[in-house]
Amino acid sequence: MAQEIEKKFLVKGDFRPFVKKSTHIVQGYLSSVPERTVRVRIKGEKGFLTVKGIGNESGASRFEWETEISTEDAADLIKICEPGVIDKTRHLVEAGRHVYEVDEFHGENEGLILAEVELAAEDEAFEKPDWLGEEVTGDVRYYNSMLMKNPYSKWGK
Repeated sequence: MAQEIEKKFLVKGDFRPFVKKSTHIVQGYLSSVPERTVRVRIKGEKGFLTVKGIGNESGASRFEWETEISTEDAADLIKICEPGVIDKTRHLVEAGRHVYEVDEFHGENEGLILAEVELAAEDEAFEKPDWLGEEVTGDVRYYNSMLMKNPYSKWGK
């Protein structure tokens, strides 16, 4: 299994002038328990099945395994997922040697914009653009599997 190391941030400024590519994503969860999330995703014209393990103490590292599946299989699997679907547009934004994945959420998570950067090590240095806001790495409220259960639009209500 591969190790995924990423940092997650709120977006506070205008990242749009720096976007290199945007892709629509719809995803659901066959399992959303923290020890093992099983995600089904349609990203553009491709389908994926992903298994993620529980995060480490900082929340920045965890095991991840992913395989491509047909979009037809992904659409069928989404039908049997847990209630709630994540609908978002992913924008790719280069900053120095890294590429940020900036997720602009739709539906019940409208108004939330998060940026993630994948790293080779937790202590790897990386450029922090002006539009990057507060770091929320390890804050479970911002995990997609939790946004499915407790959407951003319902926070504080």
